[in-house]
Amino acid sequence: MTAQSKPSKTLIAMVHVPALPGTPAHEPGVKSLVGRCVREAALLAGAGFDALLIENMHDTPYLNGSVGPEITATMAAVVAAIRAEVDCPLGVQILAAANREALAVAHACGAQFIRAEGFVYAHVGDEGIHQSNAAELLRYRRMIGAESVKIFTDIKKKHSSHAITSDVSIVETAEAAQFFRADGLIITGSATGKAASLEELRAVHDATDLPVLVGSGVTADNLAEYWDHAESFIIGSTLKIDGRWDKAVDPARASAVIDAATKLRGR
Repeated sequence: MTAQSKPSKTLIAMVHVPALPGTPAHEPGVKSLVGRCVREAALLAGAGFDALLIENMHDTPYLNGSVGPEITATMAAVVAAIRAEVDCPLGVQILAAANREALAVAHACGAQFIRAEGFVYAHVGDEGIHQSNAAELLRYRRMIGAESVKIFTDIKKKHSSHAITSDVSIVETAEAAQFFRADGLIITGSATGKAASLEELRAVHDATDLPVLVGSGVTADNLAEYWDHAESFIIGSTLKIDGRWDKAVDPARASAVIDAATKLRGR
């Protein structure tokens, strides 16, 4: 996906990396951790998803704005191993708002995009106050020669309070992100697995030239509602057993999403 053009529909499946070294839930054994991620990535790519987004979702509680070298190094090992296994585009997200580290991993491992938090406007997340980081992030991308790695950013991101920007609409936030050279805009619900507002999605899609992505709450049942108002769909929780993000991938649920998309593409 490229800036200033709205591409055909893309289904992006989440790979939720097990808790990484140094985090409270980590279980020793990086090799087994990497192997589990590779198997899950291969399953999702084989099911027909167009791209994968690799995220350290199990690292709760998240650090704010940066992570240690043990996280960056292990994420690089995971992404490199997945890159060797599958041919589809890959994305990287390192929580919370560790956008520079995600960009470095993506660049080193041949991934195509990152999911960034806090790109424009400050907000209060679970981890505390997130300051905007577009200027630093884009300069860092230029410095390391990673211009081919796209930056798709959440606006009015989930798991956050937006009281301090309550006088700034989601459309105005989207316009600011476009002005600050984002490559794509992500619209979410209030939390992981929560559906995004269709009204907000339509408004942002109509107001910007950038690709718009739905970043939470997409299922086989509601995909059709969003289909005409976004270019990409980041899909995680619904692909798992019982629809819970912290469980293993359920092949039947993954197939249901692909089947729904196939019908929509054939209209």
